[in-house]
Amino acid sequence: MKKYTLLLFSLLSILVSACCATKTSEVKLTDSKTAFYDYTWELEYISGPRIAFDGLYPEKKPYIMFKEVGSQFNGNTSCNTYSGKYTKKENHLQFGDVIKTMAFCEGGGEETFLKMLDKVNRFAFNSEGKLLLLTDDIPIMRFKMMTKPQQ
Repeated sequence: MKKYTLLLFSLLSILVSACCATKTSEVKLTDSKTAFYDYTWELEYISGPRIAFDGLYPEKKPYIMFKEVGSQFNGNTSCNTYSGKYTKKENHLQFGDVIKTMAFCEGGGEETFLKMLDKVNRFAFNSEGKLLLLTDDIPIMRFKMMTKPQQ
């Protein structure tokens, strides 16, 4: 009987700690201008590919920057530079057509990155201040804030 009680208590403890862990990484919907614009956001997670993140981007990680004036975005796919226009209203975000340079890129990192950008329709920040690009309520890309751009 003591074994079953101990087992039940252990399972309950695991369940409670799992619930607490989920709350700390909760997505906060925000429209923070200070965090969104004029910073370099470096990709640290992308969903979808079956290859490891470091395998997709072994040397250089993709990044993105948003300009409030003109609703423009630009960055680097880890291989080519890119730019375009976006539409943002509250927490809804839609990327327009992407213009990019045409250097030859090995692997599938660039293609994966650009395909995922096309799926984005929302954004949010998590409790750690990281930028999440979402499809509906599902984070498909996570970026960490790097620096303000060099002007």
